[in-house]
Amino acid sequence: MDQNFFKKVKILDGGMGQELLARGMEPNGTLWSANALLQEKYHQLLLDIHLDFIKAGAEIIVTTTFTTRKSRLKDNNVLDKYEYLNKKAGEIAQKAKENYPNVLVAGGLPPQNLTYEADNRAEDEVRENFNSQARLLNPYVDFFYFDVLSSVREFRIAIDSIKEFNKPYLIGAHISEGTRLPSGESISNIITDIDHNKLMGIMLSCVSPENFELNLEEIKKLKVPFGFKLNAFIKTNPKPNYNNAYKKSKTGNPNEFLGVRKDLTPNKLFEFAKKFKNAGATIIGGCCEIKPSHIEAFSKLK
Repeated sequence: MDQNFFKKVKILDGGMGQELLARGMEPNGTLWSANALLQEKYHQLLLDIHLDFIKAGAEIIVTTTFTTRKSRLKDNNVLDKYEYLNKKAGEIAQKAKENYPNVLVAGGLPPQNLTYEADNRAEDEVRENFNSQARLLNPYVDFFYFDVLSSVREFRIAIDSIKEFNKPYLIGAHISEGTRLPSGESISNIITDIDHNKLMGIMLSCVSPENFELNLEEIKKLKVPFGFKLNAFIKTNPKPNYNNAYKKSKTGNPNEFLGVRKDLTPNKLFEFAKKFKNAGATIIGGCCEIKPSHIEAFSKLK
């Protein structure tokens, strides 16, 4: 795997979880996208969405593993399915790659505890969580993608946890609002405070285009390939917090309490992406509520 892969413009996929719900997958507790892996009747739907993103222009797809972390499965009383669900995500991504051999598969390693919040659990527990999920995904993926993490400490532990697999990694940091990670640290700290040997690039993930623009100058200064996985939520910081809101959700769909923006059409997001590409961004993709039609618009930037 070429560590310099993202020095040229590359198109990533969009949001799997919200697309599954939009296409008829029934919610199941807080399993979100993991429900498509748990229930065999949704396996073809999941594969079809991977393929639709690829047909739209995605050169990289991310495994459907955002909610196959141990903590989320335990909350839903299916921790015994941990190995099966992560392997199944890898298998289905590989099925998509069989049809499109040039597509790369990124092993999605999400925050191992809560979403949009720094993980302050004991370091050994966090490392074990990352390592065990990476171990299951490793046979199926070209590189690892740290998906929407919220603190420098988490990135440091996660990077250490995958060293044995000798694969490069892509960083996806989250900023709910303003210019600071949920931990209070800056994006720059992710680069300056960690010794990187196999870094492919850094993104802001699951952020609005406006918030990416707010952080554009700082991320440019890091002198590594950079970009984004934009979302179309109205907000990612509901009060008191995202995780409590999710547990109280009546539908199991995050857009119930995060809201969905109607203004971010494919053409509108294309204009944002074009502006960011002109500023130097080479990693271009979508997160929640970003559909194949948005990715098709992004692909025109190649």
